[in-house]
Amino acid sequence: MAIEQVWLPGARPAGHYAPATAHGGLVFVSGQLPVSPEGEHAPQASFEEQARRAIANMFAVLDAAGSGADRLLKVTVYLVGIERWPAFNAIYAELLGETRPARAIVPVPELHHGYLVEIDAIAAR
Repeated sequence: MAIEQVWLPGARPAGHYAPATAHGGLVFVSGQLPVSPEGEHAPQASFEEQARRAIANMFAVLDAAGSGADRLLKVTVYLVGIERWPAFNAIYAELLGETRPARAIVPVPELHHGYLVEIDAIAAR
């Protein structure tokens, strides 16, 4: 079984990585920052806007890989400031609904471009 790189139409990451790789029925989503689909940065956006955009980016990568939110197995969330956990959890629960994958929240001192949240995931295909 070959490892497949998953790309979003018209978008390329700034670094040397694919948005996701797929192998053996699994999709491994790279860390998703709250960057717009056009690649524009807005680290000054509110935490809520950043959280919603990062989750939307994760969903877009899952869709491109032939998966979806309902097939998430494990999500890791990197938060600048653990005090943002309750706000993130509320947004996450709203957007994922009944889907409840395994999850870890990792407090970090900073993220690239000054963002406040980044999300990576593993999903079934």
